[in-house]
Amino acid sequence: MKILDKYLLKTFLITFATVFVILFFIFILQTIWLFIAELAGKDLDIAMIIKFLMFSMPRIVPLVLPLSILLASIMTFGNLAENYEFAAMKSSGISLQRALRPLTIFICLLSIVAFLFANNVIPYAEYKFINFRKNIAQVKPAMAITEGQFSDVGIYNIKVNKKSGENGNSLTGITIHKKSSMGDGSKIVIKAKDGELISNEQSSILKLVLNDGNYYEDVIPKRYEDRLKLPFAKSSFKKYTINIDLSQLNKADANEQNVSNTNTMLTVNELNYTLDSLQKNMKTEVVSFTENINLQTGITNLMNSKNNINPPVKDSIKKLKEIPKDILSLFKNSEKMNILTTASSNLVSIGYNIDASKANLENKQKSINNHFLAYYDKFVIAFACFLMFFIGAPLGAIIRKGGLGLPIVFAILIFISFHFINTFGKRISQEDGLSPFLGAWMSSFILAPLAIFLTYRATNDIGLINIDVITAPIQNIFKKFFQKQK
Repeated sequence: MKILDKYLLKTFLITFATVFVILFFIFILQTIWLFIAELAGKDLDIAMIIKFLMFSMPRIVPLVLPLSILLASIMTFGNLAENYEFAAMKSSGISLQRALRPLTIFICLLSIVAFLFANNVIPYAEYKFINFRKNIAQVKPAMAITEGQFSDVGIYNIKVNKKSGENGNSLTGITIHKKSSMGDGSKIVIKAKDGELISNEQSSILKLVLNDGNYYEDVIPKRYEDRLKLPFAKSSFKKYTINIDLSQLNKADANEQNVSNTNTMLTVNELNYTLDSLQKNMKTEVVSFTENINLQTGITNLMNSKNNINPPVKDSIKKLKEIPKDILSLFKNSEKMNILTTASSNLVSIGYNIDASKANLENKQKSINNHFLAYYDKFVIAFACFLMFFIGAPLGAIIRKGGLGLPIVFAILIFISFHFINTFGKRISQEDGLSPFLGAWMSSFILAPLAIFLTYRATNDIGLINIDVITAPIQNIFKKFFQKQK
């Protein structure tokens, strides 16, 4: 390796490592902010919090890596151009393409590493992250309930005045509000003097054993007049056990759809296998639904039934060369009533069946689209590294500014555009408004021409914007105007 290649590679690597560490730390703070409700006030020690964050770190890499490459390439080549090192290279016969060669090889290797990381490390970390969050609640069940405030756990809102014991399992001053599962507005309040949390690492059910308490429930009468009396039921107990599903603890925030989906836990081979199964299952369900709809119409059975059609009518139907527009005219009034009643009931039943099947098929299609997006994402991150380098490097050579000023502005604008387009494409693809391939690759397809454009202008020593193209016609207009005045 020549001295120039070593110098360029060393300069870029130092800048890239510095930028990557800084950005990674910023995104870690964002992760802590997202999960602060799960970490704060849950009686977790430092080791468990660190382990929690370690499992959440790999998902940050797909965001940090392309941005770090973009910013590092702009800063590196901006410094080289600003200090006239590029001018010295060109005077020695070294073109921009030759200067980019060692870094291009490094970016290619980094893209391969990024793909392997997205295909192997991130799915494993996602799996461990989900299970670790569940195991925290199983090993330390008291984390499900915060002292001194209402904690929303499944269908229960639980408040305790004090927690004690080794793991905070002993509770004092318990108030529980149970949400109505029927949606009828009824309210259930349970108050107990004390209680105990009992969990098992092998089960996702958390037992809450209450002692010496009362059970209050609003009674909703069927008659509206009776509701004005505000009736309720009250009972007391010495011991009362409530089973709480700990799986509800993993649905704490709106962004959890990306965490709870199993497609983020699969490798490329596993996604291929899963997609094949999902598509076959959906095709089978569509065929089955079509056959069931044909059977539910009852037209075939009605025409073949001897009880519904008199023999003379059958003979007249066979003799007809063309089916009349009003088929009901072939039947008697009593038969018309039976046919219309059957058709009306079948129509309502088929309508409900179609709506239910449509919603089911839409959910299955969304699942297939999400798996396709997870599949393409593993390749998009590898290409994004390559793309950001060929946007940042020529852009830095053109603007001729290093440091943390103008390069950060350009890097943020480009990366926000890339991330926004990527998110927009995925959202449309999830709703089946666009193919998952186009949704996942939309940002790359849109920014690829920009990379080609910048590389071409930097290679040919053309500025970012040719001002002469804009000012020359204006100058010609003014010259002609002044010549006419003379």
